[in-house]
Amino acid sequence: MDDAVSASAVAKHPFSDRVLIRTIVTRPDGGAGLAGQRVRVGGWVKTGREQGKGSFAFLEVNDGSCPANLQVIVDASVADLGQLVLTGTCVSVEGMLKNPPEGTKQKIELRVENVIHVGTVDPAKYPIPKTKLTLEFLRDRIHFRPRTNTISAVARIRNALAYATHTFFQEHGFLYIHTPILTTSDCEGAGEMFQVTTLISEAEKLEKELIKNPPPSETDLEASKLLVKEKGEAVAKLKSEKACKEVINAGVADLTKAKENFAKLEERSKLKPGIPKKDGKIDYTQDFFARQAFLTVSGQLQVETYACAVSSVYTFGPTFRAENSHTSRHLAEFWMVEPEIAFADLKDDMNCAEAYVKFLCQWLLDKCLDDMQFMAKNYDKSCIDHLRMVASTPFERISYTEAVELLQHAVKQGKKFENKVEWGIDLASEHERYLTEVKFQKPVIVYNYPKGIKAFYMRLNDDLKTVAAMDVLVPKVGELIGGSQREERYDVIKNRIMEMGLPLEPYEWYLDLRRFGTVKHCGFGLGFERMILFATGIDNIRDVIPFPRYPGRADL
Repeated sequence: MDDAVSASAVAKHPFSDRVLIRTIVTRPDGGAGLAGQRVRVGGWVKTGREQGKGSFAFLEVNDGSCPANLQVIVDASVADLGQLVLTGTCVSVEGMLKNPPEGTKQKIELRVENVIHVGTVDPAKYPIPKTKLTLEFLRDRIHFRPRTNTISAVARIRNALAYATHTFFQEHGFLYIHTPILTTSDCEGAGEMFQVTTLISEAEKLEKELIKNPPPSETDLEASKLLVKEKGEAVAKLKSEKACKEVINAGVADLTKAKENFAKLEERSKLKPGIPKKDGKIDYTQDFFARQAFLTVSGQLQVETYACAVSSVYTFGPTFRAENSHTSRHLAEFWMVEPEIAFADLKDDMNCAEAYVKFLCQWLLDKCLDDMQFMAKNYDKSCIDHLRMVASTPFERISYTEAVELLQHAVKQGKKFENKVEWGIDLASEHERYLTEVKFQKPVIVYNYPKGIKAFYMRLNDDLKTVAAMDVLVPKVGELIGGSQREERYDVIKNRIMEMGLPLEPYEWYLDLRRFGTVKHCGFGLGFERMILFATGIDNIRDVIPFPRYPGRADL
């Protein structure tokens, strides 16, 4: 091989003896400059067909590294073509990269010299044929859906947005904090939490045990108690008769054994089937954490403890809502990005949220354009234009009161909303989309919401009617981010907790942050799947998370 060719040699995967298809086909020349190089690739056959009366076959192979396939040509003398051409077959092949004939779509193809591995497929049973499949169909075959072009593209876009998230916050001096998934605090005060308990499994275990080994009867207990009495009297008699030490010790050992046996029987007699109760209520002191515990709805409250010590932090992890909702915007498990900034107010919060969303959009344009082009072609023609618009346009900022006035004006002009517009309502998705898609045609930040529709931790404004909250609304999705300046005043937040009918005890630690060294701080939460919905133009949130959980479904 001459120096020119070896200098441009395509790099192997660092931990596998193969070359990623992306490193071949996404070059500016489409891979043409790699002709003459010998490579090994692995992937799954998207389509295959025998040609030349069965003398050779064309395979379109994809390894998930990019949306594009590599065309692979295999001669019948090299391998059994019937096995190779079936959609879903896994192949690992070695050969020479060659320029295809003039006028073909491909810039490079692989002529196979050696077939190293074939993971065969029974076409009659394989559930992902090469016909066009609906996203609903794929949800019932969750373990195979990453093999489709759409779900693999979503996976790469999701990965890029996660990388961009960490890059943005790390470059701006934020610390990444891992907040707990198990919690004893209800952040939203909505009560829609998944409870975590071992009481049920322990009760079931006990029930089986009691059937197998029934508890002792009153007669058994009386007999055991009588035996203890007899053994005690025997020891007393031995001592009064001044028996030798060995005999007394043996008598004491018998008495101890009888007492232990009685204690065990007495303990077992108290065992009752079912969940333990005290004063008519479930006794959570018997539970794993000795109190009620839940899956978290947000890492915000916990991450605030770090913001109030190291200033700029963020958490990025799964959150859970036990909301019996079947809409295209709701999941039972979803991911949240939640930064928290000390020494910052609502304006700083809005600035950070806007900069972050713009950064995400630009990142996809810079790093994921091929996948975004796939989405534009198949799902939303305008999705790339939307990214460009958001990345380059200042967001509109209006107060909640102004937003309601604009919506009421639209109603007067003949616009019909399903949900009535009046001051004090929580803006519905249709209201949010009207503001972003019709009125302003760009992202809108709405701030200063009525205190009655927002959480207890949001800072009360001087008007005593509104709180320093803000939502970032985007076209197609509506609310993408919800955030606020947090209430740092001890008396005010304590009153807000009581006003909302929440118990003080679980929030004592949170109140401590206001009692000791309180600081002005703010933060927000971005629904990660909603960001992917906005970016891709896909309609249903169940299709932008690898393993969707929603009422009635938690596959795998």
